Amino acid sequence: MAFELSTLVFAAILFAGMIACSEAGRRLALKRSARDPEGTWLGVGVIDGAVFGLLGLIVAFTFAGASNRFDIRRNLIVQEANAIGTAYLRLDLLPAEKQHALRDVFRAYLDARIRVYESFPDLSAVRRELETANRQQDTIWTSTVAAVGKSQPEAMLLLPALNEMFDVASSRTIAATMHPPRVIFAMLFFLALSSAVLAGYGMARSKHRNWLHIVGFAAVTSAAYFVIMDIEHPRMGVIQVGSLDSALHDLRKSMK
Repeated sequence: MAFELSTLVFAAILFAGMIACSEAGRRLALKRSARDPEGTWLGVGVIDGAVFGLLGLIVAFTFAGASNRFDIRRNLIVQEANAIGTAYLRLDLLPAEKQHALRDVFRAYLDARIRVYESFPDLSAVRRELETANRQQDTIWTSTVAAVGKSQPEAMLLLPALNEMFDVASSRTIAATMHPPRVIFAMLFFLALSSAVLAGYGMARSKHRNWLHIVGFAAVTSAAYFVIMDIEHPRMGVIQVGSLDSALHDLRKSMK
């Protein structure tokens, strides 16, 4: 909730800032027009096109990157469920007396992995659950290596499956922290305000303010900013990937 509120506040500040910058641009144009009626609009279109084009480019690339990372995070959930399920099934290769203890550790490990993502947005709780899951990884690996012993067929099938399971878990942890540099969002914010100034400057030729275009431009841009920020943090905002965690819950139910 705190993240959603802060993102909404930033979007509202951008919206209000663009309205104010549009008005500032209009007043600047009127002031210059009073001093230099003929030169006020010379070359304005070229500059406007360049700045608006740059704004559109930054919005497009930022949104595309956020959407791509969102898809990666969704795919990793499925990959982790598949990797854990495969490794769990391959425990059948071990002697029956060695399977029970390892299956208990697997269940505890999956429970910890589920709690990691259920703990968002409490980052301190997330770190605690990650530490628990990492300890369970060490236990699984040590116990499995001891159980396999010198049996080459079982080792060749079971140990790579464990490696895959651990690698996907690491990939999910890293993917959750992958975001563009903050300077990108700062640049997007600055470009939006600059574009609003130029828009207000260009619309000063009209005697009356065109509030539909002014408010519409500010609303669309701030909405895009909000959506980009929300997609970048899919476990903390409105847009969520948590529904796909059902794959892990279903896997946990099947571990009997």
